[in-house]
Amino acid sequence: MGKLTRTPQELAKEDQTAVLGELQTSLKGLSSDEAQARLNKFGPNKIQKGQKQSQLKAFLKNFTSLMAILLWVGGIIAIAAGMPELGIAIWCVNLINGVFSYWQEFAAQKATDSLMKMLPTYVHVRRGGKLEQIETVDLVPGDVFELQAGDAISADSYLLDATSMQVDQSALTGESVPESKSVAYDPGEGQFAESNIIYAGTTVGAGTGLAVAVSTGMDSEFGRIAKLTQNQEKTNSPLTIELNRLTQQLSIIAIGMGILFFVLAVTIVHYPMAKAFIFALGMIVAFIPEGLLPTVTLSLAQGVQRMAKKHALVKELNSVETLGETTVICSDKTGTLTQNAMTVNHIWLPHREFGVTGNGFVNNGHVKFRGDNVDLSRQPELKLLLQISALDNDTRVQQGDDGPKLLGTPTEAAMIIMAEKAGLSPDELGKEFPRVTELTFDSDRKRMTTINKLPNGDFRICVKGSLGDMLGQCTSVLDRDGKRDITDNDKTRAARAEHDYAQTGLRTLAVAYRDVPAAEAPDEWTIENSETNLTLIGQAAMADPARPEIFDAVKKCHEASIRIIMVTGDSPVVAANVAAQIGIVSSSKARVITGDELSKMSEDELKAAFKDELIFARVAPEQKYKIVSTLQDMGEIVASTGDGVNDAPALKKADIGVAMGVTGTDVAKDAADMILTDDNFASIVAAIEEGRTVYNNIQKFLTYILNSNVGEAVPSILFLLSRGLIPLPLTVMQILTIDLGTDMLPALGLGAERAEPGIMQLPPRARSAHLMTRSVMWRAFAWYGMIGGVVSTAGYFFVNHMYGWPTQALASSGAVYVEATTMTLACVVFCQIANVMNCRTQNASVFSVGLFKNWKINSGIIFEVFIVTALMYAPLLQSVFETGPLGWQEWLFLICIPIPVFLIEELRKFAVRRHRHGAAAV
Repeated sequence: MGKLTRTPQELAKEDQTAVLGELQTSLKGLSSDEAQARLNKFGPNKIQKGQKQSQLKAFLKNFTSLMAILLWVGGIIAIAAGMPELGIAIWCVNLINGVFSYWQEFAAQKATDSLMKMLPTYVHVRRGGKLEQIETVDLVPGDVFELQAGDAISADSYLLDATSMQVDQSALTGESVPESKSVAYDPGEGQFAESNIIYAGTTVGAGTGLAVAVSTGMDSEFGRIAKLTQNQEKTNSPLTIELNRLTQQLSIIAIGMGILFFVLAVTIVHYPMAKAFIFALGMIVAFIPEGLLPTVTLSLAQGVQRMAKKHALVKELNSVETLGETTVICSDKTGTLTQNAMTVNHIWLPHREFGVTGNGFVNNGHVKFRGDNVDLSRQPELKLLLQISALDNDTRVQQGDDGPKLLGTPTEAAMIIMAEKAGLSPDELGKEFPRVTELTFDSDRKRMTTINKLPNGDFRICVKGSLGDMLGQCTSVLDRDGKRDITDNDKTRAARAEHDYAQTGLRTLAVAYRDVPAAEAPDEWTIENSETNLTLIGQAAMADPARPEIFDAVKKCHEASIRIIMVTGDSPVVAANVAAQIGIVSSSKARVITGDELSKMSEDELKAAFKDELIFARVAPEQKYKIVSTLQDMGEIVASTGDGVNDAPALKKADIGVAMGVTGTDVAKDAADMILTDDNFASIVAAIEEGRTVYNNIQKFLTYILNSNVGEAVPSILFLLSRGLIPLPLTVMQILTIDLGTDMLPALGLGAERAEPGIMQLPPRARSAHLMTRSVMWRAFAWYGMIGGVVSTAGYFFVNHMYGWPTQALASSGAVYVEATTMTLACVVFCQIANVMNCRTQNASVFSVGLFKNWKINSGIIFEVFIVTALMYAPLLQSVFETGPLGWQEWLFLICIPIPVFLIEELRKFAVRRHRHGAAAV
């Protein structure tokens, strides 16, 4: 057998004989030898994963970012400047950060791989006329296999036989209502709607069938979409781009400062060229933020850990921050915003209407019945409708490891649950009214009928189906006073109710019956002698309900100025009503663009349409991709959610793809950046908050390390501007001690800071915004930095004053000079104690987040005090860093630094908040 040139959709129009002939098989199936030959020819029936990055390449990428390269160069410069210990320390920081980043992403990927379970493990095939159980990977084109309710479908296949077969295709189409399948060809409406074709990755909801595999593995529709996903290149995340930009900025600042200090040292202080060069190299290393990469990595990793506790699994660290920047969420409907479980919420009877609540019924909005308390003896029409809904039903309960599971179509499951809410047991009803036979559902008459035996020996014909096709078979109606002839008015009212339900996105099933005395029972029950002279009882209206938590999640997204756009394969009416119900759009009258309309729209027309409230329905996979791509072209940062195969291309294209972990297909999970392990859309809101927090924490860290650079630089500037009359108050080794020693742990603690109050009431940051903002530079250089510079300089002159300055010259060597430089170093450290607390919030009071709530910062403060104390009193460290002990007067000076510095900043924040509050009031 050669490779098929015709698709399953093309074969759907052929009769069985032609299809079996083209596939060179028969109803007995393939022989074992032929099946093996085809397996060798076509390959295993599985979805090939996209070519994954090698572990070595994944490991090395953590050491080749611009910031990592800058640190490698910084280490070389330190060694060249005669400070090998410092150079090695910088390299160690780089190595530790790279290993940590790799391990975090490796662990996340391992967790993701454990979720990749979509296709079934086994399938029952006919091989040489015998039924065998084989692994699905061994299924080949031409294999004839059997299906029953609950089975996942392993290949695109042509139906040879079908009994009451309905297939859940939501993984491919996003359509929550199952498709009826039969051997008779019907093209249906929309994609994948052919009645006699079933597709890989979908599930049999009800009935049984026999099919012949046409396309397997990557040749299936499932595989075709997987290819589209895998061919999509993933671009750098916004955080990666911004960190590269920041690295360039900091490199320019560091090199610029190095050149400036070199020129000043040569021209003003008249340093020899070699000495000035080493001095300048030291300053360059001092201005490189060695702790930036570890802080960013730790912030992201802690965000990942917090999100994992909230059931959100992030595969790459940078995805955390990207989600925080999201401006638009393109969300699937079925299984994402809704529960993917049809639920009856209205029952219409000719004389009344019942609303069905979570645990009972409401009669015309007045009387509520709960569970077993429903008095069905006073509601005979309601009782009969519930009984027939349970009897005329093929859904069954299967006991599994996770408890009982309803096995059947969502529609029939909804009818079963409705009966159980009233205290009726389907099993008990089945024993009381045993089934005699069944007239299966088909798409022509759109009805299903069972004949059940009554306790008195008579028979009851139970019918459910489409109202439009049922009314013609009804001659009577069940009213509060009993059965009576049906009138045109009855039919009009029933049709109007169905129309009204449809306009609100509800699907209806009509229920009817007829009792037949045993003496009049035919020898054989047929459609013609059963589905006539029926009595209409009423209708059950149902919908796929929204997830309970979705309402609050959508509200929070709106408060955070994040737009949600529903993109679904479901019908326009259902999509519009669900979107309005949960608050995505303000009205069900919002514009709905179907896939057909979208295919005819130009890019400019689509961009114009995005200016208004918008919903997309009946869209194909390629069109979801187009929607995401267009939004990105408009400058939006897009998150795309989904669970089906049809969502995968958009998930891959989006800035961040969010897949459902429970109901999601493996293709969707593989394409996504984040997986919700509980399928809870609300977890996305928590992830957005974490993402924003991570970005703010990086800015806080940046402010913190830059302001220490000012405190370090001011004494050196005084040395240069005084032409050396003021000896260098802080040596290069002491400066680097601050950067790599005392500052590091408190800075890492900033990466663990929790969300600042009101963070979700702010709009997403603009794409043009950068980490190094004017606000960050003002606080770092002009505010915190200058305070630190003044304090460190004051400490230097305080020690010299104790030894006679200004009547005596400033010491340039000896014990007094060592003590003065040690004091300058300690002043910078103690100023940084206050600054790390100040940097915990940008404008909110630190007291509002808990003064001592961040134990990592508290530990960091204790650690830096320990380090600076060790530098003062440990002989070995004294010799390396040119430090000495301080007296009680200096310690008293140091202890008094943090509190006023902290309170001054609290006053500034208070003034800013008051000003903003006043501006908002105006």
